[in-house]
Amino acid sequence: MTIHTHRPLSRAGFTLIEIVIVLTIISILAAGSIYMLKGNVDVAKETRVESDIQNIMTQLQLYEARNMRAPTTEQGLKALVEKPSTEPLPEKWTQLLEAVPKDPWGQEYKYRYPAQKSKKPYDVYSAGKDGAEGTEDDIGNWPQTAAK
Repeated sequence: MTIHTHRPLSRAGFTLIEIVIVLTIISILAAGSIYMLKGNVDVAKETRVESDIQNIMTQLQLYEARNMRAPTTEQGLKALVEKPSTEPLPEKWTQLLEAVPKDPWGQEYKYRYPAQKSKKPYDVYSAGKDGAEGTEDDIGNWPQTAAK
């Protein structure tokens, strides 16, 4: 003779309220993290601009060493990619960049010779987040103001 004892089934799983509470907490934590990371993305973009400008400056110095002069404002940074067709024509031109780089906001870097803001012979800069030249968010090869 077999005796079967009937045990009550244990409740397995979570209630709907428990799931909603956990999802709410996760959502609040995720929103806070995204908010805090937003500032880091802006800093990363500015750091990339500074690095890009240093690279462009290095290529401009090489161009200047080979051709005894920097490109004119009209020739611009394109002189590092393709041989200028306007005067003064470079004597020992070589391609120094694959393409004119773009800043993190999708705009080409700007070039001005002679410099107006930098103590270097030329200005190399990004128009910044707003894309407008001459505003506070411009980042270039000149000292940046601390009031950002």
